[in-house]
Amino acid sequence: MTQPAVSLVVPCYNEVESLPRFVREIDQVLAEVTRRHGPVELVLVDDGSRDGTGAALHAAFGKRLDACIVTHPKNLGLGAALHTGFAAARGEIIVTTDVDGTYDFSEIPGLLEAMTPEVDLVTASPYHPAGGVAGVPVYRLVLSRGASLVYRALLDWNIYTYTSMFRAYRRKVIKEVRFSSPGYLSMAEILSEALLLGFVVGEYPAVLRVRQYGQSKARVAGILRDHLRFQAGLLLRTRLRRAATVIQNWQRTIKR
Repeated sequence: MTQPAVSLVVPCYNEVESLPRFVREIDQVLAEVTRRHGPVELVLVDDGSRDGTGAALHAAFGKRLDACIVTHPKNLGLGAALHTGFAAARGEIIVTTDVDGTYDFSEIPGLLEAMTPEVDLVTASPYHPAGGVAGVPVYRLVLSRGASLVYRALLDWNIYTYTSMFRAYRRKVIKEVRFSSPGYLSMAEILSEALLLGFVVGEYPAVLRVRQYGQSKARVAGILRDHLRFQAGLLLRTRLRRAATVIQNWQRTIKR
């Protein structure tokens, strides 16, 4: 395959029920992205599935030149699957999405259009005033929206959603941002670290929908604990940065 302009990274864990819809809809989306941006590759990461997801992926995409399937021998978590997908991706722009269609696959071209020249990362944003949610359980909304509210207060109030996986990154962001969480916290961690490094983040208002097939793999108590720990560390880091800035400004004033 020629060098792709865009890589679509799709982590999969026990998603055999969701795959038929993905297989049915994704080619039309890829054709539209190719028309607008150039060649696209699929990077599919089977994160140690035990329900036949791996076999289904190989049956649907194993012979395609525009697809790369990477398999973890055991389940390592969303963050680990993203690390693997990013390492395999070759495009200058890398899109990440859930295979379960909680964000409509047809929104991928729109997400890419939001990456204007001055923007380094675009994140889908259901909590943006122009976004929305449909059918998502209340407990998940409380966790996700509440976590995003804290991140807004700590980092950038103008960004409404910090937890979405539906994103587009320039390759330089993937190269420079370091994240260590193996699980769902990775999404907030990546966005937070990108902001701290000075990357420009844009939002794409979108509708977050309840998954149609299978069950969510998220464990609320553990995810909440991870967010609270990471946010405590962010609070300390941002306060230290502000203190350092104050000291530097004071030193410049004295030198004058």
